[in-house]
Amino acid sequence: MKTKITLFALIALLIVFSVYKGGIFTNLSVKASNYVINFYDDIAKNLKDKINEHFRQVAEIKSLREQNAELERSAMLLSTFANELNEILKDKNATAYAPKVRLVKGLSYANIGDYNKIWITEFEGYDPNKIYGLIYQGKSAGVVIQKDGKPLALLQNDPKSLFSVYIGNDKIPGIAHGNKNGILIKFIPQWLRPKIGDEVFTSGLDGAFFSGVPVGKVSEIFDESLYQSVLVEPYAQINIPSYLYVVTKER
Repeated sequence: MKTKITLFALIALLIVFSVYKGGIFTNLSVKASNYVINFYDDIAKNLKDKINEHFRQVAEIKSLREQNAELERSAMLLSTFANELNEILKDKNATAYAPKVRLVKGLSYANIGDYNKIWITEFEGYDPNKIYGLIYQGKSAGVVIQKDGKPLALLQNDPKSLFSVYIGNDKIPGIAHGNKNGILIKFIPQWLRPKIGDEVFTSGLDGAFFSGVPVGKVSEIFDESLYQSVLVEPYAQINIPSYLYVVTKER
């Protein structure tokens, strides 16, 4: 009889222990499951937030680029309009003024190691027999010529980039061409007096640019035997131009 009581007590104890331990294991299992689910939800939420943030940034960058391009165009046109309006005040018979430009994309360097020659996208109305002016951030940037029937941008540090300019308030005329140290204007008559610090603008007399596009400032003056030359520090510092404006009509 005593043995049966002892056996019954042992069985009861085992049952109580199993129930108690089972509850602990169940509780641990539930906690582990909740932790995994919460961890997964946190990762999913963070990933979703990152994706949404990325697409918002892409949209904002695109919008800002478009606004920047339009602002550059507006600033450039305002500069040349201001110059032309000053001329109109001097000459009431000045003709109507309506400059036009087109945005083009830089595609690739024409030659490896030569950073002053860049292929650009062909634009509407492109005439391979014509030379076009180039503008970058509202400043002169060079010219566009044709090579193999395609438009090639010669940035203004290229020796073959030629366009007409005037210097300072006296509007001393000259032809600017590229130079490794900036822009050089040669063959200025000795009786004219350019000064260091004089601003240089396009004159519009070459048919490539309209007048009044800022070029740079005179940094050095060289006296030659029969003429003078000036070195110009350009305003536009172009490294890798993604987009440029081509002057398609000067008047």
